[in-house]
Amino acid sequence: MKIRVLGCAGAMAAGYRTTSFLLDDDVLIDAGSGVAELSVEAMAKVDHILVTHSHLDHVLSIGLLADTVQRRRAQAGRPAVQVHALPETLQALRQHIFNGVIWPDFTRLPTPQRPALTFHPFAVGERLDLGAGRQVEVLGAAHTVPAVGFAVDGGEAGHWVFTGDTGPNPALWQRLSQIKLAHLIIECAFGDDECELAGISKHLCPTTLGYELAKLKEAIDVHITHIKPGERAAVMDAVMGLRGGHRISALENFQEFSLG
Repeated sequence: MKIRVLGCAGAMAAGYRTTSFLLDDDVLIDAGSGVAELSVEAMAKVDHILVTHSHLDHVLSIGLLADTVQRRRAQAGRPAVQVHALPETLQALRQHIFNGVIWPDFTRLPTPQRPALTFHPFAVGERLDLGAGRQVEVLGAAHTVPAVGFAVDGGEAGHWVFTGDTGPNPALWQRLSQIKLAHLIIECAFGDDECELAGISKHLCPTTLGYELAKLKEAIDVHITHIKPGERAAVMDAVMGLRGGHRISALENFQEFSLG
């Protein structure tokens, strides 16, 4: 299994794309503006989209991808792209995006019998079987809307974990203490000068990130995501000053991870 970073910024600007990862060539984990890094041919290979939560920077490319590939996939006899998320997230997509006002309802287009998208609810704790021996566990997150993270099971190599958008989250660390970790992708959306705002919006700042990482007993590779353009240097300076033995770095666009 390979995971490629398509976008990992907390907002957009030239050279910055919002959250999206590509697992092998057929699974998206979140669908922010990073999906635009894929060619039309690569987009048409996507069979599954796993969504952490309903905020725009994580979902804005779902409808655009459907519009881009639906004819090509139909001509090739490919099935609808499956969108997997919490029931509350799927309802938000139906009500606020695929409503015929913001965007056409591609769960009924081009026809109700052969739509471009189908929605599939999951629950925290569920293990998703994506074929080819790939298992992804749904992890709980603590955000302003119902949200999750994901743990991709890499077998002996350990799990690749993406926390999604989250503030302090005791349940996450309890679960992570029970599995082998290869890589932890964790957000730090604000600098320490905005820790109060981070708390209100249920994100992390370097100080709260340090408290969270201290809950891990063993040193691991930690990759910081969701930093806003223009704030990376200040945020990472504070993060690199955290105590602890973790190997910490900023997540990079197009960075690749190999598992299994």
